Amino acid sequence: MQTKKNIQFLLAGLLLMLVQTSCNKLTESPYSSIFTDNFYKTASDAEAALTAVYAPLGGIYGTAGTGASDFSADQIYPRPVVGRDTYTLFSYDPNYTTQKSFNRQFESPQQIWQSCYQGIEKANWVLLRVPDTNMDTARRSVILGEAYYLRAFYLWMLTKNFRDVVVKTTPSTNIDTAIIGKTMQADVFKQIYQDLEQAIAKLPSYSASIQKGRPSKEVALALYAKTALYAQDWPTALDKAKQVLNSGKYNLMPDVLDVYNVTKEDAARQENMWALECESTSPGISTQIISLFGPKNSDGPQYAASTFGSAFAYQSFFNSFNPADRRRLLLDTNYINRQGKVVAQKDITPITPQGVLVKKYMDPNSIGGNGAVNIPILRLADVYLIAAEASAQQNGPSSEAYGYINTVRSRAGLPGLTIGLSKAPFVDSVLQERSWELFGEGDRWYDLTRTNTFLQVIPKAVNNVFPVRTPQAKNRYFPIPLDEINANPKLEQNPDWK
Repeated sequence: MQTKKNIQFLLAGLLLMLVQTSCNKLTESPYSSIFTDNFYKTASDAEAALTAVYAPLGGIYGTAGTGASDFSADQIYPRPVVGRDTYTLFSYDPNYTTQKSFNRQFESPQQIWQSCYQGIEKANWVLLRVPDTNMDTARRSVILGEAYYLRAFYLWMLTKNFRDVVVKTTPSTNIDTAIIGKTMQADVFKQIYQDLEQAIAKLPSYSASIQKGRPSKEVALALYAKTALYAQDWPTALDKAKQVLNSGKYNLMPDVLDVYNVTKEDAARQENMWALECESTSPGISTQIISLFGPKNSDGPQYAASTFGSAFAYQSFFNSFNPADRRRLLLDTNYINRQGKVVAQKDITPITPQGVLVKKYMDPNSIGGNGAVNIPILRLADVYLIAAEASAQQNGPSSEAYGYINTVRSRAGLPGLTIGLSKAPFVDSVLQERSWELFGEGDRWYDLTRTNTFLQVIPKAVNNVFPVRTPQAKNRYFPIPLDEINANPKLEQNPDWK
């Protein structure tokens, strides 16, 4: 929920309302308060309110939305500075003390919590007020569909990070609606389903006319499928994924490298269904991710104008790729520096002679650390793999399930998966395919936690920077930030973190 400061602001706003209603001499109309009836009157009000619902995405994907999870998994590790190694070593605490000491809350799960609830609050106001706004009815329906979708997305982000979370479906107009307790994850999934059903009914199918960064009906179906996968609701996951695939609205890019080519991002939207749309110039949004993955001291101009050499792929992950796999070309063991010379792997970073660079977030025309390369959130390749896993879980490794995974493998330049696998090895193969396909996109950690395999997998993902990694059962979900517990007397910490 909101931080203590935000709740104090809410109380101040409520007090101001009481003062205004009890003082006959004060006749000014309030225009800035979220409680005023003077907003949500016109179409432009509704559009502005919807734009505000999107704003917290920038806070999530500035770093936290991919960094905290990827640094916890077995693909990507950070340079051990400013507290980033606490995720890799599982040494964070409910207060996120190390993150605060380095002013890095914006990289932490605390940022995810705060941004998601900011988005939910804004969505709730749209869903309450916009139905009465005087505007074109068709456009109003789409605005409501987007608000339902975003509320579902924010809830999904919360529950996959913290498990049981607060479900708010009404705006905070008083203390009773602002301070509420947690909901069990199974019921969080139910609320996400309900919101996505509303979104699917109201959103248009994908076309080139949809504003970039806005969801289509098929995007809502994809999130529905992925939520159902996390809920182990295999029939629903398969059904929703098949609706996306059978719609014909999206297609895989012929070359996987082009999905991440900043000069081809418009064409890549045929696969990159929904993303944080970044721009290198104001007032657009950019993220820190582009700077984290490039070489140290901004020494690789093909990566970006400003890079820190702060995140790398494990050598073992690089070695896991078939050399024929085109996705391995999105990693590199050397680079060309500003003098045009090849920098060997042993010199990529001073922390290890086995530095492996990640090439999914490159923009040679970035302005400082601000790049235009988009951050994928939902991709069609993901939907194919959701369908493969759900189909196998429901019906066994049928030709249908093989078809879905082999579509992704074929695009990568690989032969079809070994035929005749039983269910468990097939599902393991899908999870491995997801790792190769979606690395660096904030996905792998959640695959390991939703399948509860992280305790077996993570201790093997080590190197000379992090030679020992010992997660505990409690690390399956992040602790709810202590600041939020202190601000909300009805909010309880996750049992494993008490």
